[in-house]
Amino acid sequence: MPAAYYLDWLQVAGEEALHFTLLREHLLSLGHEYGDFPAHDGLWIMTERTAHDPIARMALVPRTLEARGLDATPPLQRKFAAAGDARAVEILGIILRDEIGHVAIGNRWYRWLCEREGLDPVALYPELAARYEAPRPRPPFNLAARTAAGFSAEELAYLSG
Repeated sequence: MPAAYYLDWLQVAGEEALHFTLLREHLLSLGHEYGDFPAHDGLWIMTERTAHDPIARMALVPRTLEARGLDATPPLQRKFAAAGDARAVEILGIILRDEIGHVAIGNRWYRWLCEREGLDPVALYPELAARYEAPRPRPPFNLAARTAAGFSAEELAYLSG
């Protein structure tokens, strides 16, 4: 892969470390530790499933699972705002901003890999999703964030179909 690929993912790693730090500090301020609450490991499971296939990795980790965070964040922000937790709303805003960039990086490299292999990225996506048993994205979709992250109109239409 080109050097830019690694630089992009190093940037993502740094931002993910910041997200962890922000969330952990906030949880500590509330008397909890990161890991005190149950969470799913869907992202890690998909990372393991696609370890041998970089095209599938780009299609299904950033563009599917991380993109779900783009959709889930605004409703979470509303819930935290209603509960009076302004700091959680602020942290989620930072995470949403950065995740748009992470998904955009996934989109860029997915398309780059498809082009290199002579594959149609839109046609290939459902095949990869089925092969690797990716969860089907479900509404509501944050179309503005997904558009900012580089999803095409055709890809957004697939989500709604």
